Amino acid sequence: MTYCLGIKVKEGLVAIADTRITSGSDTTEKKKIYLYEKDKYSLFIMTSGLRSVRDKAVLYFKELIDEGAEHNKLYKAVNAFGEQVKRVANEDKDALEKSGFRFNLNTIIGGQLKDDEEHKLFLLYPEGNWVELGGGAPYVIVGNSGHGKAILNRTLTSETSMHSALKAGFLSFDSTRASANDVDFPIDVVLYRNNSFGMTEHRYTKKDLENISDQWADELKAALNRIPDSWMDIAFQKMHTPNEDTI
Repeated sequence: MTYCLGIKVKEGLVAIADTRITSGSDTTEKKKIYLYEKDKYSLFIMTSGLRSVRDKAVLYFKELIDEGAEHNKLYKAVNAFGEQVKRVANEDKDALEKSGFRFNLNTIIGGQLKDDEEHKLFLLYPEGNWVELGGGAPYVIVGNSGHGKAILNRTLTSETSMHSALKAGFLSFDSTRASANDVDFPIDVVLYRNNSFGMTEHRYTKKDLENISDQWADELKAALNRIPDSWMDIAFQKMHTPNEDTI
């Protein structure tokens, strides 16, 4: 499993991906974010699913770009990557499924190309179709998505700053990491500011952020203790009291 998160706010894009690869009982670290940048062309690709499928689709897409394919809007690049996903499916899906593996490549693509009015964020499905994220749905997670959604749902809007989005995104990852043994540090972070056509990438290790994880745990415990108890009294009053004469 994996954890990849893309967030779109008015100010820009925030992307977070863990680096843990699990194969049976073995774990390794590998990068899950692919960046491609040239003049007025900036995008990132993050995936969950079989690593072999991901690597092949990204390689085909990179080869397409290197051979001169041009896209003036991000959705066209998403379509092009979707075609490569379908190409890999035609080549490998039957053999993989006969061996007991699912063709389950889900992809987050974000960025901005020269004719895009603003930065964009897309979720691409294994079948090659996609949806654009934004407005009422400012984020998307692929991989292990269940544990980290609550804080994002409660804190993120399109008006959220990139700083706050990254903070919430890390806490979402940390909640997932604490609940799942197949998601872990290091994490890669990519930041993109609207109309900048330049992406910033940084890797954080556990040592870099363990104090933030510890502070978050302490803050949660303190918040729990601050919630009043009076609303629980009626329920606890109905509890049966142990019979002191019972042995």
